[in-house]
Amino acid sequence: MSVAYDKKPLTRTERANNVKKRDFLSKYSGVAREILEALLEKYKDTGIYEIEKTEVLKIDPFLKYGKPAKIASYFGGKAGYLEAVQELEEELYKVG
Repeated sequence: MSVAYDKKPLTRTERANNVKKRDFLSKYSGVAREILEALLEKYKDTGIYEIEKTEVLKIDPFLKYGKPAKIASYFGGKAGYLEAVQELEEELYKVG
């Protein structure tokens, strides 16, 4: 992670809002997009460590989408879900 000198670090809310502004979520649709939006909200509340763990899918607001395996199916399987989360993380910490 790089640090921009003479600039104060962005808050989690600012980072999440930047992801939305850059329209990262547009490459997803339906339930997959809803899940990523919920992960963004969770990130604003709890930080990056919590959304990296698949256990986050076992609590609200994710319960309404089913068990973690069902949620992963919206991304084409576990690998697809993990890839989407990785991309989301990269987008959260993108500079500029």
